[in-house]
Amino acid sequence: MELCRAEACQSMGAEGNGRRLLDKLGIDWGETTEDGRLTIRPVYCLGLCATAPGALLDGEPRGG
Repeated sequence: MELCRAEACQSMGAEGNGRRLLDKLGIDWGETTEDGRLTIRPVYCLGLCATAPGALLDGEPRGG
């Protein structure tokens, strides 16, 4: 999973959302869950600014 950390997403709560997700999963940026199923990577702009915060999950864009 890629989570956007660019300015538009930051202004819409991406940092807090990302931190809560990482804490819940027990990992940090760029790490993979213990079961090997999910890696959270930071990215800087997915072009989803209108629906910020943005993410890609299995290559599918997700917003807000």
